[in-house]
Amino acid sequence: MGVALTRAAQWTTASSGTGKLEITPVNESLLKEILEFVEQFSSRHPQEAKHVFKEPLQWTTSLEASDFKTEYDISGPTVKSHETDKDGHPMLQLTPPSISVHSFSQLSKIVQLATDKRLKEVRACLEANRDPVAKMLGPSFATVEGEDSSVLRLLEKVKEGDQAKETEIKVKLIILLQQLDTQLLSNSLKLISQEVRLSPAAVKNDVELLKSFCSEGEKRVLTSVQYTSDYEFTNGCRTPPWRQVHGEICYLVIKPCDTQPLHITCSTAGVFLNGGIRQEGEENSYDRTSDVYKDLVTLLKSKSPHFAENINKQDFAVQEELPTQKVQHVELVDAEEQGQPQRSYEHQEKNVHEKARQQLVQNKPGGKKKLEPSLKWKNLGLASPYDEADDKKSKKNAVSERFAETQEKMQKKADFSVSSLPGRQSSDKTKTPGGVGGADDFSESSSESEEDEEQSERRTESNTDLPSEYWQIQKLVKYLKGGNQTATVIALCSMRDFNLAQETCQLAIRDVGGLEVLINLLDTEEIKCKIGSLKILKEISRNSQIRRAIADLGGLQTMVKILDSPDKDLKYLAAETIANVAKFRRARRTVRQHGGIKRLVELLDCVPDSAALTEEQEKDVEVARCGALALWSCSKSTRNKEAIRKAGGIPLLARLLKSPHENMLIPVVGTLQECASERSYRIAIQTEGMIEDLVKNLNCDNHELQMHCASAIFKCAEDKRTRDLVRQCEGLQPLVTLLSQADNKQLLAATTGAIWKCSISMENVAKFQDYKALETLVGLLTDQPEEVLVNVVGALGEGAQKPANRATIRKCGGIQPLVNLLTGTNQALLVNVTKAVGACATELENMTIIDRLDGVRLLWSLLKNQNPDVQASAAWAICPCIENAKDSGEMVRSFVGGLELIVNLLKSTNKEVLASVCAAIAKIAKDEENLAVITDHGVVPMLAKLTNTTDDKLRRHLAEAIARCCMWGSNRVLFGEAGAVAPLVRYLKSKDSSVHQATAQALFQLSKDPNNCITMHDNGVVKLLLGMMGSTDEVLQEAAAGCVANIRRLALANEKARYG
Repeated sequence: MGVALTRAAQWTTASSGTGKLEITPVNESLLKEILEFVEQFSSRHPQEAKHVFKEPLQWTTSLEASDFKTEYDISGPTVKSHETDKDGHPMLQLTPPSISVHSFSQLSKIVQLATDKRLKEVRACLEANRDPVAKMLGPSFATVEGEDSSVLRLLEKVKEGDQAKETEIKVKLIILLQQLDTQLLSNSLKLISQEVRLSPAAVKNDVELLKSFCSEGEKRVLTSVQYTSDYEFTNGCRTPPWRQVHGEICYLVIKPCDTQPLHITCSTAGVFLNGGIRQEGEENSYDRTSDVYKDLVTLLKSKSPHFAENINKQDFAVQEELPTQKVQHVELVDAEEQGQPQRSYEHQEKNVHEKARQQLVQNKPGGKKKLEPSLKWKNLGLASPYDEADDKKSKKNAVSERFAETQEKMQKKADFSVSSLPGRQSSDKTKTPGGVGGADDFSESSSESEEDEEQSERRTESNTDLPSEYWQIQKLVKYLKGGNQTATVIALCSMRDFNLAQETCQLAIRDVGGLEVLINLLDTEEIKCKIGSLKILKEISRNSQIRRAIADLGGLQTMVKILDSPDKDLKYLAAETIANVAKFRRARRTVRQHGGIKRLVELLDCVPDSAALTEEQEKDVEVARCGALALWSCSKSTRNKEAIRKAGGIPLLARLLKSPHENMLIPVVGTLQECASERSYRIAIQTEGMIEDLVKNLNCDNHELQMHCASAIFKCAEDKRTRDLVRQCEGLQPLVTLLSQADNKQLLAATTGAIWKCSISMENVAKFQDYKALETLVGLLTDQPEEVLVNVVGALGEGAQKPANRATIRKCGGIQPLVNLLTGTNQALLVNVTKAVGACATELENMTIIDRLDGVRLLWSLLKNQNPDVQASAAWAICPCIENAKDSGEMVRSFVGGLELIVNLLKSTNKEVLASVCAAIAKIAKDEENLAVITDHGVVPMLAKLTNTTDDKLRRHLAEAIARCCMWGSNRVLFGEAGAVAPLVRYLKSKDSSVHQATAQALFQLSKDPNNCITMHDNGVVKLLLGMMGSTDEVLQEAAAGCVANIRRLALANEKARYG
């Protein structure tokens, strides 16, 4: 494995140990084979898989604690394997984001746990451990050049009998790894041998041809083409020998007419931009800074719009006849490039090349027949003048024959590389994004939403593969670049006549450098040019690649400045374009950092709210609407939410919420529901009287507006005051009515969520009961997406707190679908389902159905779930099930390992889990046989260990569990010996009366042991209990009195024994 990584794998830099694996076919093949090897290693070689590495393999992982199942100890984000080495150290340890692995068996398990992230994990591991064999077996097995005698040394140790067993495993392991190396190298060689690579002669011919384009005048394509070194080695290379070993042929500086000079490396694998090599010795300048292109022309087309435009015109004539040797060489360059699989459109082009080659061979014997260059060089304008007419005619026919096929291709993949973006800077018009220091502000890696956007492929098709709109847009961009104000306005108007919603047109503008021009026009003083540019940018910015390109070119900063313009058309167009662009985190951050949030909030200050508006007032409303749209996009960032609040956005949004215009209300409510995740906004929504407006809009006919209103109520109803306001504003009935919109899943999810949160208040539950909401909700328990089910079950769980509703759920057939949902995997859904089933189980008839459907067993199995919320909710649900089951003791004992499982949960660190488990143990301990079993499982010391808690909820249920557990054998004595008595006395000082009752009962049971009475008396229990003996709670009275009586009896017995 080490040899393959050193010799066959392709790394991003030449420096050892610092590079990353490139995304190439060779590397992908290597990774897949290594993945397969590791995946099957444990099953094929179990002994070798357990071998402990000399040093652990460590890397940055994307796995989290939730990805690990059994066989691992999980403590918060940290994970340790149960499997340990002879010193007791875990064989796997995860401390996010770092993971450390000591054996192949754990590597195999990681691969299985990673599922769809397996290749990513293998890549990360190999990049962090460039020589994994040395870490697995020790430094003496490090990958070296020449003869490797490490196996011979191991065999000598086997002969000597020195730790023979371990050495034998090492021998087998090194042989297996060497077999893998051989296989990897063999397969890599096959892949590499199929690829055609550039040669020094090929590059030299390309350079000579490009130099012929450096003429003066209007038809000039390039300014200059120069080598960085004049010295040429005998092999044709111009790079230093230590760079030639990496396949590098020469370095060029090419100056296009419209961009900065390009520093290019030509290598056997292709051509690419470097860090700017000017002289030998600048090591960091050799690093690749762009994608690898198959030849110089392809790179220049990608980086220079002027070059691409003029080459595609095909109006260059040959200056001199091409020698035969050059023509033959050019054909080789067209062959498939390393790491760039040939695509379908390239295959067609290659077939044309093959025909040209055959024609060349046929013409050669005649001697006087003209030599014809390949089609690629004809495209560059190097055909003879007398051939141009025939050539153009044949191309015209080719276009008509292939246009239909081209259209289909463009629909499937009008998906151009972000790397082919004109990130190049136009020398006369293009501006630098962000001004001084901008590079530092925007140098962060891509955000989560950026990662979701598709990686697009580079466009390399010839002009015959593109629709006419592409070339028409190209011409219009040319007028934009060089025309006067009138020509620019006409070009902008003409461009708007195209279907800018079509992706081909959108990307055509970007590919020919139109985006830079449009953004530069925003810096002019001409209002018409700005408006025209913004109207186009507004349409094309719906495309995710265009959005990123606009952000890269500094367009957002310019649009933020335009928000200060007195012209209202400019304001609303700039705001709407910002709304489209700010769909990913980097763009939202840019808007905030350049003062965009404050400016957008100021746009909301729109007075008119009547239905009939003047033309000027309509513009004011449109400005405010677009400002709200932009804030809606920006509000997906937490910092932006805070910035909106500080800029005074809440009262302005509250005022706009009263608008009669639905197109205004949608972005306003959308912004509010996005911001309602923050408590400060929820309080503001209450105090600004927005709940009434949200409820009013629930009755409108616009489903999108209804959905956003319901979603806002869903988030705000976490607070009791909001729940009361929704009821007082008569908003509960409209929510129930919206349940009929079962086909609109987004609206249904928002509506059920609002009903769930409103149901937390019992007054609202009574209203929902009157509106027959539960019957409708039960009908939604099947055939719904999980986001709807979570909310529906949550609402039923809250509603089932009332006895009448529990009967309603049963009569409507809701018990069975609820029990069926216990087998799901969605954690939020499981928490709500267990709560609903537990609430229903408090009715005897419901419990009978749950028992028959094996619901209690399913609840018990959820105690194994890794999520503490699910564990706690399941334990709470088990309590009423045990209490209401016919033969609960026998039922509990029928669950194999069930009692041990619930006792072991007392080791949890989550207080809610502990409280729920203590409550369940109190129910279980009512059965004497079960109490005996849990005593054997060590329940007494575990309960005693928890007594120092200060959490009143846990105190109450812990005291109940202790009281019940005292009724078996010598448990009372064991609790005293475990130090549980003194902490229990302190519970009587709690302000929670329910804690007093449970504690008094526990102390009463414990006081039946003389030593416990002494401990209680020493801790001042008598005074506390005397006060409670006068309580109105009879259970508390009786327990307190019984405890004091036992202490008194012990004192009397002691006196009698002492004095006779």
